[in-house]
Amino acid sequence: MKAEQTRTVKDIVHEHKPEDVILDVQNLTVSFPVTKGILQRKSGEIRAVDNVSFQVRKGETFGLVGESGCGKSTLARSLLRLYTPSAGRILFGGTDYAGAPEGKLRSFRRRVSMIFQDPYGSLDPRQRAGDIVGEPLRHYKLVSSEREYRERVTELFRMVGLNPALQDRVPHEFSGGQRQRIGIARAIASSPDFIVCDEAISALDVSIQAQIINLLEDLQEQLGLTYLFIAHDLTVVRHISDRIAVMYLGQIVEIADWKSLYEQPLHPYTQALLEAVPVPDPVVEAQRRRSIIRGEVPSLLHKPKGRPFSNRCPLATDECRQEVPQLRYVKDGHGVACIKV
Repeated sequence: MKAEQTRTVKDIVHEHKPEDVILDVQNLTVSFPVTKGILQRKSGEIRAVDNVSFQVRKGETFGLVGESGCGKSTLARSLLRLYTPSAGRILFGGTDYAGAPEGKLRSFRRRVSMIFQDPYGSLDPRQRAGDIVGEPLRHYKLVSSEREYRERVTELFRMVGLNPALQDRVPHEFSGGQRQRIGIARAIASSPDFIVCDEAISALDVSIQAQIINLLEDLQEQLGLTYLFIAHDLTVVRHISDRIAVMYLGQIVEIADWKSLYEQPLHPYTQALLEAVPVPDPVVEAQRRRSIIRGEVPSLLHKPKGRPFSNRCPLATDECRQEVPQLRYVKDGHGVACIKV
């Protein structure tokens, strides 16, 4: 095997200046206990995120895709320490927050924000829109007077395309797209450096999705933001992302810039995902090659031995079922966890 084909994650990161990396996730594992009986004795554990490593550079949009239940949202919530990791490191700005106590997370959480998937459930139905958007300003003491607070909330409403006159309305008086704009305004209120967009457009109509994506891109350019963009719609991720990672059963199986991933996917799972994306042209659609993924997605409680995709992969051999592959880089910036590549 050529030396070029055995480079590690750290080798790739070190090709860039250390100050370019805003988030460095190293061997992150998030497990949840499985209990049974009246005494709730532990009978096993679910590894929702299993030994995941990746880096996000300042100013980029890093896409994360995969089927429902693959661990995307668990990973996102772990990065913000809404879940406590079982192992690994979360280096943000050079400081490890994976095991930091709650008392040391205040400054970290001011610099990172999250836009949630559900624009209905993520907003307090009893709060006025202006109070929702302004809550981070009060919590982190970012304003020194009531006048400054009102001016800042008004500015945030305008930044996300909402009429400031609507500040006194409650969430049920807004449409789904407007509610998500309120969530975005709340996310940028603390002037963060990094925002996790967890399926931020999946609950919206297609026409509204385009508007929200354009808004996110405008805010990124205006405020110098870095995004982790999580979605299951591969077309959307392709449009907005600079680099993309593909997850399957809690592990990253492929990572590359968007052009390489879509034009030359290496992992059989990534290839099958991309071939499943419909093409608007019926002639082209009829001539496309299809990869059939047989079987069901295994339970996280009973993962197959070896690589997680081995029980469904058409290329799998006995070696695949015994060896757990590590993410390795086979070409510049293109990593894959498959011993057959």
